[in-house]
Amino acid sequence: MTEFDPEKFEDKYANYFPELQKAYKNAFERMNDTYDSELVHAIDQQILNESEPFYDDGEFSVELPEDPTERLSAVIVDDEKLDAVLSEYLDEIERELHRVFDLDD
Repeated sequence: MTEFDPEKFEDKYANYFPELQKAYKNAFERMNDTYDSELVHAIDQQILNESEPFYDDGEFSVELPEDPTERLSAVIVDDEKLDAVLSEYLDEIERELHRVFDLDD
């Protein structure tokens, strides 16, 4: 496992690309097992494809592109359900980033 260095995360795609891929893939698989696979796939392809993970003060966060719910066109879903699933997906990605980089307390 690659040792995590917060300063190297500034250039995350050069330094941690395989780990980022693994975290996003693991989150996708967990979400796909729990929620409607069409919705999870649409969120993955139309919203999270342009998301940006950040690390600050011991925590990961995922920044979404502008107007994320407006980007979703592959499935029909009400805003409340989309918000709930998207929020859980972001939490899952953040948990996976902690796990992949072995930062769990």
